[in-house]
Amino acid sequence: MPTFCRHNRLVQNCPICSREQAVELRPIVSSGTPRVSAPRPTRGAGAARSASGSRSRSGLRVSQLARGADDGYHSRLVPGLKSSADAERLAEDLALAAARLERLTIDPPGLYSEVGGTGDIEERTWLAFLIAYLCPLESEDPFASIERVRTPWAGGAEPDLDGAELGPRTAHEASRGTRTLDAYRLWAGRASSQAAAFGGEEAWTPERRFARVYERLALPGLHRDARFDLLVTLGRLGVYELRAGALQFGGDNEVTVAAKRALGIGDSLLLERRAAELADQCGLELEALDLGLYNWGTGDRVTGGLGPDAEADEAVLSAVRAALGL
Repeated sequence: MPTFCRHNRLVQNCPICSREQAVELRPIVSSGTPRVSAPRPTRGAGAARSASGSRSRSGLRVSQLARGADDGYHSRLVPGLKSSADAERLAEDLALAAARLERLTIDPPGLYSEVGGTGDIEERTWLAFLIAYLCPLESEDPFASIERVRTPWAGGAEPDLDGAELGPRTAHEASRGTRTLDAYRLWAGRASSQAAAFGGEEAWTPERRFARVYERLALPGLHRDARFDLLVTLGRLGVYELRAGALQFGGDNEVTVAAKRALGIGDSLLLERRAAELADQCGLELEALDLGLYNWGTGDRVTGGLGPDAEADEAVLSAVRAALGL
């Protein structure tokens, strides 16, 4: 009689439960042609790429997730991890992501300070969109490329992105041209302005507003990471009352894949619950898990505009380590 595990798979087909129950993992049946995986990027390798390049012909990033050696590590907060090395790396990445949120709130770097300033709200919102869409570089001047190509909202001129350097979490693909930017302007136009589109209804809570705007921002080419980071930064910089009540897991993206691996479950609803508990027990804002899981899953060190010298707060790192039993 076949036995199914908690992930709704046959036990012998589940890489998690087969290991826990000492069941031999059933080999995957494939063609005789060997499949070659692209090597996983080295840690800290979040290099910029040109707008004329692409991640792959399908637009997907291919990476091979490295796993630490199983040394008996166990934590109810991250049941998918069996390696203390993996847990330590996760703690460091979460603490760094928390440092970015803190910096955005009290001392926003580079162009973020302009977004959080007192200028025209339509121009500040448009700049925030360009930052999230193109993504800051991991260099001494993270906003240099965005500064070169930015255009004002008024007048409707689109940035010339030919040859522009793009950050590691960019949503732009050269083959798409300006279609995503055009779709964004149409989206804002339907609400009469960007402020109206992001503001929504006055009675909404910040969490409700975040969820509704995130859903409505499902534009062609604007992937989960860009949408989520845009709303986080607009909220942290005080432009709109926005705060994430969920991490919006789902689909084929690095954050969701990393969450499934660390939290040991595939169901999106359960992933959200476990992520909320992880954040709470670590003393972190839920929004910190977005960049933290991305970095942990990819092996990159993306700082989101802070630059290569960014460091985590030692007190926060110690608290996360303690919560993970390290």
